[in-house]
Amino acid sequence: MAQLSNDCFAFVGQAMRLEEAGSLLKARLPIVAEPEAVALAAADGRILAERVIAPIDLPAFDNSAVDGYAVRHADLALDGPTILGLSGRAAAGHRVDGAHRQGGAVRIFTGAPLPTGTDTVFMQEDCQLAKGTVTVPTGLPVGANRRRRGEDLHAGEEALPSGRRLTPHDIGLAAALGLTTLTVRRPLRVAIFSTGDELVSPGQSLPSAAIYDSNRFVLHALLRRLGAVVSDLNILPDRFETVRGALRQAASCHDLVLTSGGVSMGEEDHVRAVLEAEGSLVFWRLAIKPGRPVVMAVVDGTPLIGLPGNPVALFVTFAFVARQVLAALGGESLAPLLPARVRAAFGYRKKPGRREFVRSSLRRGDDGILVADKFPVEGAGLITSLTRTDGLVQLTEETTRVEPGDWVDYIDFALLR
Repeated sequence: MAQLSNDCFAFVGQAMRLEEAGSLLKARLPIVAEPEAVALAAADGRILAERVIAPIDLPAFDNSAVDGYAVRHADLALDGPTILGLSGRAAAGHRVDGAHRQGGAVRIFTGAPLPTGTDTVFMQEDCQLAKGTVTVPTGLPVGANRRRRGEDLHAGEEALPSGRRLTPHDIGLAAALGLTTLTVRRPLRVAIFSTGDELVSPGQSLPSAAIYDSNRFVLHALLRRLGAVVSDLNILPDRFETVRGALRQAASCHDLVLTSGGVSMGEEDHVRAVLEAEGSLVFWRLAIKPGRPVVMAVVDGTPLIGLPGNPVALFVTFAFVARQVLAALGGESLAPLLPARVRAAFGYRKKPGRREFVRSSLRRGDDGILVADKFPVEGAGLITSLTRTDGLVQLTEETTRVEPGDWVDYIDFALLR
């Protein structure tokens, strides 16, 4: 397992801006996931380790886009319909031998190679058949309904870039090029903990001062969607030595360790203290809301991220911080988020200097424009504020107020999971 140097980061003492943290992670985190070859059927969702170069033209020959009649455009009359003699038949998977006869038309089907000498295809519904002839209308441009050789890809052209998270469409393209395997990155090995004496796992009896742990299950689901191999290491009590031992053990056999809770400044918040004592601190506190108390360190060559314990803050910091770490370690080229511009249906005040994410739902206003409604309660511990909304309105560090009707940036949850 590849490891990071403990001194590969410089600790930033004040709350970092989100872009600063992202730039730091992108510049300093190496790829640790080694490449491996997998069959096409197993490649969906994996990270491409080597770019794919087209070995052939796609399509490999000129062919018809419709069922109809292939002709030579130069044979057509300029001032009206043209009557052409039928001179052959071309079906998909079969090549017509010999050159096309001047002044004739070839019956052709979708996907069939264009006979030599033809360059235009009329749709069958636009033509009139008579015994041994076909009448085609005027006005069709040269090359109509013809798929040109290499119009999709030329041999030697890049088909898929390295670092891409493969989709079903990508798998289809690789198959169309005749490939049977793709070289991808192995899945990342990620350990997750929750911390806190107040937590118990679902299914256990619930003491009066306890709550059921939900954060581990959120993290597990988010990580599985990203293809990680997850080790769920349960709940850590609020004991410094116990937390230290568990984190060091997890760091020795995983690519990344994620914890939730224990990262604030309270006397029982031991995760931050352990990371500060045992590793090289990357940052502690980000200039965001919710999610300010998030800490990252490198312990024995493995990055560890302490995420907040509140469910909303956990989700936000995973989406905007841990997600970038996973991409860097796994060799994924993350596409930039492209928020949608919508109108706010709410007023809001915030402090300058920090990024804020407001849980919101979309609806279509009377004028047809998409409108964002703010969730009525702001607490970062409300799980229903995530299940009953559609996404986040993102307010930049420079923004201090939002009035109803203002244009705002909206990020759908589907882009963050």
